[in-house]
Amino acid sequence: MDEDPTALVRRINASAEFNRWCGFDVVSCAPGAVELAMPWRKEAGQYAGFLHAGLVGALIDTACGFAAATLVGPRLLAAHFSVNCLRPAAGQRFLARARVVKPGRQQVFTACELYAIEDGVEKLVATGETLLTVLAKEA
Repeated sequence: MDEDPTALVRRINASAEFNRWCGFDVVSCAPGAVELAMPWRKEAGQYAGFLHAGLVGALIDTACGFAAATLVGPRLLAAHFSVNCLRPAAGQRFLARARVVKPGRQQVFTACELYAIEDGVEKLVATGETLLTVLAKEA
């Protein structure tokens, strides 16, 4: 892969309208690892005022995809992902820390922890795993 991993991930993030709507921000990036943040927004909440589980999953899925992209490029598609919600996601900001567990030519296995941040204190609110399929290069 010729493109700098940080530049690649930032370019991918900026190109996705959903990511822009969510306010996803690439905090840090290294080969096989990404930190992705999102600020709390009232419209991202569910009925009890916590971050909606759909967005919990979206943060985990996106961060995992970005971590994989740093090693194999952006042509990836989630084949499977799972999320474990450990406590209500309440905070001023949310931070997903994703890493590649096992890279491969055709599949990449990743894992992620999602933290809610309130007054500078991080609390683990969810974990997740993603199996990504590496798509063939465009002809």
